[in-house]
Amino acid sequence: MGDEALFRAGEVVLLVDLRRGKRHLLTLRLGQAFHSDRGFIPHDALVGHPEGMVAVTTRGARYLALRPTLAEYVLEMPRGAQIIYPKDLATIALFADVGPGETVVEAGLGSGALTLVLLRLVGPTGRVVAYETREEFARRAQRNIEARLGPGVPLTVRAQDVYLGIEEREVDRVVLDLPEPWRLVAAAAGALRAGGVFCAYVPTIPQSQRVHEALAAHPAFALAETFETLLRPWNIAGPSVRPAHRMVAHTGFLTLARRVQPDADGRAEPVLLDASGEDADPTAGAGPEVA
Repeated sequence: MGDEALFRAGEVVLLVDLRRGKRHLLTLRLGQAFHSDRGFIPHDALVGHPEGMVAVTTRGARYLALRPTLAEYVLEMPRGAQIIYPKDLATIALFADVGPGETVVEAGLGSGALTLVLLRLVGPTGRVVAYETREEFARRAQRNIEARLGPGVPLTVRAQDVYLGIEEREVDRVVLDLPEPWRLVAAAAGALRAGGVFCAYVPTIPQSQRVHEALAAHPAFALAETFETLLRPWNIAGPSVRPAHRMVAHTGFLTLARRVQPDADGRAEPVLLDASGEDADPTAGAGPEVA
């Protein structure tokens, strides 16, 4: 087993209570200990041991020790603003098609959940520019990001109101998590390169409708679509197979569009999409054609 598989002082570890299922995120520091109502575990008992070990507290409770996945880290990390849930982060990653080497403009920074995903996707050759006016949110988000990805990530934080404009040009993606993204449709058109992706995340359908209408009215955007992602877990225990009593249902709506070139009249060619993203036939269900 290589040394890279062993826990090191300074890294973040996830402890999972094997009886209760409760999860705890902690940074390993020599000489310190994890405390709960079920006893304590010295950090020294984890450092130098392999991931996947079971640590036992002074009261006999058993905890599984793992390096957290990004989804686990996002759910357990310190937060001030409400985070975007992993199911939506995963959907944004795929549908906004964020990849290595790209430049992404984000607003707002919040607790840093979306920023973490964007930074990992663009990699060391890419760049994320985050607009955030609330200093306390920016500080917390940067601490969360550094704890997970380390220092020196390609992140620029702009402490300015994004509604006043986006400074960057020829960026690959604009991803917005703020109350009124429709106010930034024109600014996003000026910032995005041809073919770039606009993505807005909002909690209510009236907000989504305003974003969608603003995109449809702008000559530089096409293929606008709005949808939500639902996640339903299942309990599987022998012959008992059923949906879980609780699920992460509605959390937010995503609206996406592509930056295009207007035609000679300054208009984008509209394309209708159904809920699956397939081209929709506007005449379907309209009845027979009348001569």
